[in-house]
Amino acid sequence: MNSFFRTFIVSGIIIGITFVICFSWSHVKGAPWIPTRMKKVRKMLTLANIQPDEVIYDLGCGDGRFMVIAARKFDAKAVGIENNFLLYLWYQLLITILGLRRRIKVIYGNFFKLDLSNADVVICYLLQDTNDRLEEKLIQELKPTARVVSNSFVFHNLAVIIENTDLGLFVYRC
Repeated sequence: MNSFFRTFIVSGIIIGITFVICFSWSHVKGAPWIPTRMKKVRKMLTLANIQPDEVIYDLGCGDGRFMVIAARKFDAKAVGIENNFLLYLWYQLLITILGLRRRIKVIYGNFFKLDLSNADVVICYLLQDTNDRLEEKLIQELKPTARVVSNSFVFHNLAVIIENTDLGLFVYRC
């Protein structure tokens, strides 16, 4: 086997292992990345009643679709938090290409270790056990007027203000 093919195969194996580690890591640390359909993204943001210049946090922002729509359609300021390095890099590239750096900030890190008190709206598409661990942090850090929008999974101790069971969407007030 010549050196070009050997290098090509080794590079492919390294890239493949990197993807498996990155995607497994995000599952272990919160939830696997499963993109939300754009129709549901718009519905979640609409249900949250986002006003211009409100600050939206997306916990586990993935490819950034919530933040892009929040900034463009609702004129919100958006903060995405992502612990998957490949998705974080993608998100950085996306907001640069779209010219949204003034409205969107992306943070590489663990949302359990970050201060969320600046949020007017928090978007969650996590797993139930992650929501259970996150709930007390939201109660302690968010202002009373903040809304939390969850896709598919619930928060047991937050006040439900809107529930769309057909779509599995829940809006809470802290």
